[in-house]
Amino acid sequence: MPCVGSVTALLEHLRAGEHAAAQPLWERYYPRLVGLARERLRGTPRRAADEEDVALSAFDSFCRGVEQGRFPDLKDRDGLWALLVLITVRKAADLVHYNRRDRRGGGRVRGDSALDGPDGDTGADGLGQIEAGDPSPDLAAQLAEELQILLDRLGSDELRGIAVWKLEGYTNAEIAGRLSCAVVSVERRLRLIRKIFSGD
Repeated sequence: MPCVGSVTALLEHLRAGEHAAAQPLWERYYPRLVGLARERLRGTPRRAADEEDVALSAFDSFCRGVEQGRFPDLKDRDGLWALLVLITVRKAADLVHYNRRDRRGGGRVRGDSALDGPDGDTGADGLGQIEAGDPSPDLAAQLAEELQILLDRLGSDELRGIAVWKLEGYTNAEIAGRLSCAVVSVERRLRLIRKIFSGD
């Protein structure tokens, strides 16, 4: 087993199908993902799922993506953290959207999370476990906010989905398969997304 601190080596082992390599990554990043998800879910009902569910789902999606070869350019801890932030923010946004649907109470249903302390702390260390040299919680939150602003500019769930899938490493062909459309249609939408993001 590679050194626990070697994210690059762990990623290579995970790509090779060595599932044990996920454990050190899990131990290193899970508390931070929970903290990030908690920030993204602040003020929203969490009866059916909470920040731990979001972090677990995000990490699971990341592991499956690596094993399926979806992140060939992912090489180091900086890239890994950015990718995990992206996936976690998306999962949290999906949960918020799901919980705010009219049939789910329109965001008015309150669960156990209403009993958390004033800062949402449930006693876990969360972001307090960030190691030196990693992006700060403020930087991670800023990245998440900036990503959400860009996605909101797109104005369509379909375009947002394509943008996120592309950031997660899906190929144009895979995205076309998910949307049941031609690859050329995905390419056209990606050009539109780039145009919107650049402000043209």
